[in-house]
Amino acid sequence: MKSQLVIDMISLGECLACALALLVLLLRNQFRSYLSLSLFLTTRLVSDLVMAAIMMRLQTDHAAYKTFYPVYFYVYWISYALEAVLLLMAVHGIYRLAMAPLQGLQRLGMLVFRWAAAVSLAVTLGLAFGPHITASRFIVRFVAQLQQTSSILTLCLLLFVCFAIRPMGLSYRSRIFGASLGLGMLATTNLVVSAWIASGRQLYSVVNIGNGIAICAAFCVWGVYFAIPEPKRRMIILPTTSPFLRWNQISQALGDEPGYVAIAGVPPEMFADAEIEVMKRASRKMVEYPEMA
Repeated sequence: MKSQLVIDMISLGECLACALALLVLLLRNQFRSYLSLSLFLTTRLVSDLVMAAIMMRLQTDHAAYKTFYPVYFYVYWISYALEAVLLLMAVHGIYRLAMAPLQGLQRLGMLVFRWAAAVSLAVTLGLAFGPHITASRFIVRFVAQLQQTSSILTLCLLLFVCFAIRPMGLSYRSRIFGASLGLGMLATTNLVVSAWIASGRQLYSVVNIGNGIAICAAFCVWGVYFAIPEPKRRMIILPTTSPFLRWNQISQALGDEPGYVAIAGVPPEMFADAEIEVMKRASRKMVEYPEMA
């Protein structure tokens, strides 16, 4: 009973922190800049409110269990899957903002990220299938595996973003770092909770209490970082030996069409009249003044 009361209080605090973070994003005109993050918060807030209303109804009317429990089940797991996708999209957007000065690395990283996400989705779908599996069990396994995969990809990309914060002219007070910090906290807790849920543990447990506290902390981090003024991005000065600069140059060259050089067999009609006239004059000068050759 005590665990249930604690989780109910944490759930209330989570809704308040989520609404506050979303409100700060709107007031600071950052909703469009961090669109995926804003949609993540919106999805989380709506699903929490809907599930809280269903739980209150079930506590007062036990006869409505058969009617409302399927609604609760699908709202929970559909929102859980949407949050996993939006989490990846949010990290993708943060990476794009962080690496904006280095277009080559930005393009290469986004390409690798998309391929990794596509392969991970295919693997997740394959692992969710099994013999004699029901539709509800398939949803649970698929979404839990999707959340685990999303969390791993998120942590990998965030690790690179954190290492690139200082070289990219950002500080640890920037909103990009604050958003990354909150996403890292969520990804870590989701990685643990998704494995816990898939094993069929009880709802009111220590893991869920810790998960709720971590989620509230992540929302508070976002609210604080987006509420305080963001320091201006510094001018980026990289040494010529910097690996960021080298890899950016290599990435920019990838996919470009190679240059072509005419060796022989070039007919005169391929040149413009002005080019032919210039070559004639140059030839006459070489004949008249051989010392210039």
